[in-house]
Amino acid sequence: MADPSSYRPKPGQIPDSPGVYKFRDEHRRVIYVGKAKSLRQRLANYFQPLASLHPRTATMVTTAASVEWTVVATEVEALQLEYSWIKEFDPRFNVKYRDDKSYPYLAVTLNEEFPRVQVMRGAKKKGVRYFGPYGHAWAIRETVDLMLRVFPVRTCSAGVFKNAARTGRPCLLGYIGKCSAPCVGRVDAEEHRELAEDFCDFMAGRTGAYIRRLEKDMREAAEEMEYERAARLRDDIEALRRAMEKSAVVLADATDADLIALAEDELEAAVQIFHVRGGRVRGQRGWVTDKVEAVTSADLVEHALQQLYGEESGDAVPKEVLVPALPEDEAAVTAWLTDKRGAGVSLRIPQRGDKRALMETVQRNAQQSLVLHKTKRASDLTTRSRALEEIAAALDLDSAPLRIECFDISHLQGDDVVASMVVFEDGLARKSEYRRFQIKGFEGQDDVRSMHEVITRRFRRYLAEKEKTGEWAPDEDGSVAAGPTEEDGRPKKFAYPPQLVVVDGGQPQVAAAKRAMDELGIDDVAVCGLAKRLEEVWLPGEDDPVVLPRSSEGLYLLQRVRDEAHRFAIQYQRSKRNKRIRSSPLDAVPGLGETRKQALIKHFGSVKRLRSATIDQICEVPGIGRKTAETIVAAFATAEPAAPAVNTATGEIME
Repeated sequence: MADPSSYRPKPGQIPDSPGVYKFRDEHRRVIYVGKAKSLRQRLANYFQPLASLHPRTATMVTTAASVEWTVVATEVEALQLEYSWIKEFDPRFNVKYRDDKSYPYLAVTLNEEFPRVQVMRGAKKKGVRYFGPYGHAWAIRETVDLMLRVFPVRTCSAGVFKNAARTGRPCLLGYIGKCSAPCVGRVDAEEHRELAEDFCDFMAGRTGAYIRRLEKDMREAAEEMEYERAARLRDDIEALRRAMEKSAVVLADATDADLIALAEDELEAAVQIFHVRGGRVRGQRGWVTDKVEAVTSADLVEHALQQLYGEESGDAVPKEVLVPALPEDEAAVTAWLTDKRGAGVSLRIPQRGDKRALMETVQRNAQQSLVLHKTKRASDLTTRSRALEEIAAALDLDSAPLRIECFDISHLQGDDVVASMVVFEDGLARKSEYRRFQIKGFEGQDDVRSMHEVITRRFRRYLAEKEKTGEWAPDEDGSVAAGPTEEDGRPKKFAYPPQLVVVDGGQPQVAAAKRAMDELGIDDVAVCGLAKRLEEVWLPGEDDPVVLPRSSEGLYLLQRVRDEAHRFAIQYQRSKRNKRIRSSPLDAVPGLGETRKQALIKHFGSVKRLRSATIDQICEVPGIGRKTAETIVAAFATAEPAAPAVNTATGEIME
């Protein structure tokens, strides 16, 4: 525990201007990021007597070992830089909202020649129009099914689309009129894009004008006695109205707004967001966060706005954002949102009427979300605590191992030998700190020797970081792929030691891990192994294993850690094997990147035709000079000829 006075800046060093500050711990890892209108006044608040600080703030300043700051011109720039640094460094003492689920979106891929309507999850992609998020994927599919009658946009995958274009036959949706079948040329790219844009306009809330236009066309068709067309338009209107009914009207004035509500206690807070477009609820999402710092409701709202709109622009930021409390820097946040949207944004607290009533509904959802989260977490926390205590008792540890690292070796008959390292903190997987190793110290299959090499490399890097040199010691092969080369403060790599190292294996693997740590002088980390056959726990230097009860929570946790390391190692080993199988002589040509490789294959159609091409023919490919062409021909000449393809059904050797 550090004394904040040991790193307190001298009087007059801190500027009295807007800026962003970072607290770092003794390992140079960023643990907190904040912004201020006046850096001098804000930072002075952290260096008061510890008894006068909030307990969480006191924990942060005693964990920190240094503080630094960056001056900016305006409060809006400070807000943007704070968001960027929180996302980059993932500080442990900052508010970080966790989605309580992966929400599906209705997406239209306007970045493709023939846009596609589909369900998407995860990070948003450039050039794709999103609607939602929705509570369930089936809700999206029901809506899309109704709307395809009016907007027959492509919904098929790239493979199905290409196959239909090749055969000249559309899919079932093309035959029943729910796809305009651009794959077989029924409509061209421009006509299909117009359909997709009409679909987007309708989903964005511009429904009234489109339905009135269809009603006008229906009446005209009836007057001209085109009764079949009029009936089809009537059914289209009915389908659109059924789709609209799936989103309840909550605001009569066709408002575009996002409503944010909070439910919090001393330790945690839940956030619920309703997305209202055209007066209808188009999506809903929820977040939960631990209150690891002393934060007010206004602070929680500001952090929620940063996470909600940090990556958004244009219409994704609504005209109106309704919140339960205004951020401290209301003007700066409003200016930031206005810049994101490219037009004015109103940030306010609803006081009366329909918007106030809807905010109360969102508030009830937030309260229910917090209750459910606490119910689940209470049982999880109790189970994890019991598991860690059982492991500590079984292995005779001084305290519960809050950080556990597990290592596993994987290979295929001695080829592509790799290792994995997975990290569990407080009984939960911390995937951002998983690491992969390629065994380079020797050739062949030797799990014990491989384990010794991996443990050595992992703790050598830890010792290098501990020396605070700002650089990481290279491996014997000269690589530093798994460690940073400068002090950037990111919470990654091998900065923190574990309390317990688990290896997948028995006595030999445990002995190898212990020997590697002894050679490096590491004597404060416990080691054990978990053998698969009888799930026995082996300790260094012991002839008999520790046998945990089959119903033990401690054994369950060790099994989860071991199985996760095994899964991660196999995943890496398979990716290396697949990459090796897909390799070609072109990979050995220096300076030939993926773009030019693809250009060569596209020009000649196959590697076989490229192999038989002359230097002059290769030079005809854009971007390929004569020297590169000569190198390609030489690479094919020295490479082993490809094995002939064989039809496994008939035994026929194919050309």
